[in-house]
Amino acid sequence: MSFFKQTIRDVPLDDQTVLMRADYNVPLAADGTIGDDFRIRASLPTIRALQARGCKVVIMSHLGRPEGRDASLSLEQIALRLGELLEQRVEFVDDCIGDKVLQAVKKTPKNRVLLLENLRYYPEEEADDMAFAKKIARASSARYFIQDGFGVVHRAHASTHAITLCLPSVSGLLLEKEYMSITSAMRSPKRPLVAVLGGAKVSDKIKVITELITVADTVVISGAMANTFLAYKGFSMGKSKLESDQTATLDEIYAAAAQKVGPDKVDEFLVLPTDVAVATVAQDVPRREVRVNQLARDDIALDVGQQTIEKVDRIVEKAQTVIWNGTLGIAELPHFAHGSARLALMLATHPDITSIVGGGDTAEFVLGWDAQKGGSFSHVSTGGGASLELMAGEKLPGIESLLDAPR
Repeated sequence: MSFFKQTIRDVPLDDQTVLMRADYNVPLAADGTIGDDFRIRASLPTIRALQARGCKVVIMSHLGRPEGRDASLSLEQIALRLGELLEQRVEFVDDCIGDKVLQAVKKTPKNRVLLLENLRYYPEEEADDMAFAKKIARASSARYFIQDGFGVVHRAHASTHAITLCLPSVSGLLLEKEYMSITSAMRSPKRPLVAVLGGAKVSDKIKVITELITVADTVVISGAMANTFLAYKGFSMGKSKLESDQTATLDEIYAAAAQKVGPDKVDEFLVLPTDVAVATVAQDVPRREVRVNQLARDDIALDVGQQTIEKVDRIVEKAQTVIWNGTLGIAELPHFAHGSARLALMLATHPDITSIVGGGDTAEFVLGWDAQKGGSFSHVSTGGGASLELMAGEKLPGIESLLDAPR
């Protein structure tokens, strides 16, 4: 496979001013400081490659969902952290359009980095407003636009779509890596390919489940999503979180699985928990494990049980490629992170397995678990929704609008 869009390698960027979209929508700690800098670190290869070619790099991003200007969601602390990682001062300007930005760009030396203020201070950003995109392009004085914010390319916003109509636009190294890692695992995986899907809702992952039924050799269903599958199979799930309106969807999922592997092998192909860890309140309390046919009326399933953990271990150990999207339980509670931790350990201790870890909560969990900050896995995605839509085979506006690679 080759990437179907042009990248920073394909255009004459030497000594140019470039505008780069990064995804610095990082988690914040309770005190408002950066909780995890994974997305900032993920942008470094592109920035360094641009600097090596003499570029002045103007970066734009968003943080959170501010309503107007919100100092708690300013990117100023992102600029400080980025500077620490680059080991050089990163300039910061408290706007993303206008003369203040234009003058800051002019003053920024060659080979250096300037970070603009939070794009979402302006409602025009999410509205994909062309006039707003033109103002960004004009203020940045950029010759090229570099899309490197994989976590936002599934949205048609001013900084992902409209801006590409203002400047010649190519992919950064992170975006290329994300696309190639995920699509290679889906289209030409080393087999067996095992997909482990967790998270809360079947409705959020219908398209991904459907696609994985087509391409995977085994699909493991876990997390709160498994409660919906188990209830569909006739098990009483107590007070567990589940979706009761997904019967038609599950009919289709099981019909597709039966068509692929035959009716007698569906339960070997679509693997559900056989036991779960429960509590009567969804908080950090001692876990109690029961078979899936033994939940009491007030029980809440919060993780997979030990028998299921060992079954998943056996399945994953035989795999050559594993796609993991969604934690196996309420992983932010230590007592209910056992399933997720065991899967992470299995993948981290088997480097021969190509492991593609989805973004969002799954990435947050493995980054906190892994002493190598994600280095124990083949690929940890920076994008939650973007990775899901890419796995589902959907076109992503922020990628589609980039310049095509030569045929």
